[in-house]
Amino acid sequence: MNAAAPSIPSTAPAVPAYPLLSGQKALVTGANSGIGRGVAMAMGQAGADVCVNYVDGDEAANAVVAELLGLGVKAFAYQADVSDEQQVAAMFRAAVTQFGTVDILVANAGLQRDAAFHQMTLAQWNTVIGVNLTGQFLCAREAVREFLRRGVVPTVSRAAGKIICMSSVHQEIPWAGHANYATSKGGIKLLMESLAQEVAQQRIRVNAIAPGAIRTPINTSAWNTPAAYRQLMTLVPYGRIGEPEDIARAAVWLASDQSDYVVGTTLFVDGGMTLYPGFATGG
Repeated sequence: MNAAAPSIPSTAPAVPAYPLLSGQKALVTGANSGIGRGVAMAMGQAGADVCVNYVDGDEAANAVVAELLGLGVKAFAYQADVSDEQQVAAMFRAAVTQFGTVDILVANAGLQRDAAFHQMTLAQWNTVIGVNLTGQFLCAREAVREFLRRGVVPTVSRAAGKIICMSSVHQEIPWAGHANYATSKGGIKLLMESLAQEVAQQRIRVNAIAPGAIRTPINTSAWNTPAAYRQLMTLVPYGRIGEPEDIARAAVWLASDQSDYVVGTTLFVDGGMTLYPGFATGG
């Protein structure tokens, strides 16, 4: 008769009581509208205090803060251009001063400057790469520095810190007329994976979310008329546009201990757009 196998205690986290992010401190860039606003609100609903970063639009940013305060969490708005090294460093100092630390970074700020490739200016190229890619580097670097300084606080989270890089389906899908944007998102993929590989042993979890077609101000022309919406749906097998809340729920999960074993992964939240629906009938 074989002896019973030895019991090995599980290292997986127990499912915590809601709210998932109680006591944690989040910094969300580009958080005064669109996906960033949805993520900031979801973080607050999950119990996190939130720094609402924005580059312009004081009224919108202050409205997000007011809604977060109404949830019973702490929140403040901070204006900073994420492509500027000094402004990013000052923003993180402000967050640590206000909250004591930062546990979660959602590097969401992004923009488009679209042009045919032969007509694209260096300014259009540099602006998109500066905000979408260099901005993620600068914010992630400050976050990692804070996580390493503080270390793991087991009563708060199993990880020393969590970084969520907001990418796009266009880290995989080429996009003619948007070479700067697609390049920035492809760069985010390997920035995220390389950073995740480097800091995992310090119990820092780095992951990404790749949204598909989401109803936000940046792409209004793609969904604001019935004809445009019908055309967009030819690219989305699931048959509906995504909402900021679809991304926000994924971000809360990635920031929580429920995803503690998820490291270096891009979570596509795209209604199946990366399934290349044009080939559904054989191409």
